[in-house]
Amino acid sequence: MLPIAPSTETRPCLETVCKNDAPRMIHLDATGGEAAEILYSVFPGMELIYRDIHARSCREARGGSGERLEIHHCLEGRVEYRQNGRYFYLAPGDLVVARASSLPQGSRFPTGHYHGIAVVIDPADAPECLSCILSDVEVRPAALMEKLCPGGAVFAARSSRRVKHVFSELYAVPEDIRKGYLKVKLLELLLFLSTLEPASQPVHGCTASQVTLAEQVRACLLAEPDQTVTLRELSHRFGVSEAQVKASFAGVYGMSPAAYVRSQRMWGAAELLRDTDRTVLDIAGQFGYDNASKFARAFRDVIGVSPREYRAGAEYDSCAPRLGEKPVSLSDADAERRI
Repeated sequence: MLPIAPSTETRPCLETVCKNDAPRMIHLDATGGEAAEILYSVFPGMELIYRDIHARSCREARGGSGERLEIHHCLEGRVEYRQNGRYFYLAPGDLVVARASSLPQGSRFPTGHYHGIAVVIDPADAPECLSCILSDVEVRPAALMEKLCPGGAVFAARSSRRVKHVFSELYAVPEDIRKGYLKVKLLELLLFLSTLEPASQPVHGCTASQVTLAEQVRACLLAEPDQTVTLRELSHRFGVSEAQVKASFAGVYGMSPAAYVRSQRMWGAAELLRDTDRTVLDIAGQFGYDNASKFARAFRDVIGVSPREYRAGAEYDSCAPRLGEKPVSLSDADAERRI
């Protein structure tokens, strides 16, 4: 996770950022949390940005008068995009390529947190062909934008071994080699993108009514954390089938209502582990577990480490979303049975 230093600075126009090789941290205008970016100027007209979001939404200050190409990769969380009246979501491992003019000024994050990388390319300032940097890399940024994003289309590639190979090493680069390493990886990324075809990557999004239903279901789960809410009850309450409830919720939040309940409960337990000196068994009991081993397994499934490792401040793969919500207090057995 990137460090977030206190700041009131908001992101300026891109041409004012990274005039030299030094990275720069920018704080974004976020709703219900905090959001920060670390920007690296890799080549002329090309920036690589590490994004660390703990908020429901944030404002994107996309400056400049010319068209830019943006490449986004999601490591954790989810971010919402809109295209032709439909909503689609960048999930862990996914990749999106779009013109800056096709992206909204504000981004929404359904799960309340997001970690990823963005690459921003200004074809007017970038080299016309990257072969001037490394021979045989015959990639032209302007042509790549026309190929992948014709007429303002948004290009999406779902998680795959090829995408993971390109991005995975970018999240753990030693600082002493970062400058040169980012140059190599950016060339690799653009060369990889030049091999893709838009027609082979269809985007299936959610309708506005599906998004509304999912948000209503989530609000219901959080408003009644101690109630036994079943899929059948949700179906009757909102006048749709159980299948529609499950599909709409998964489309927006990337998990079933049951998994969402468990996730909220484990993050609630994580907060108590972090902020109190209560025993693990005591906290487990509050969330419906009378067996510390079962609680530890459920905790690891969501958080990525054991409760004791989390309390000790060990490195872990997931970052807690700061949603400002009460954790759901159902037991695992209840969640599996009722939803």
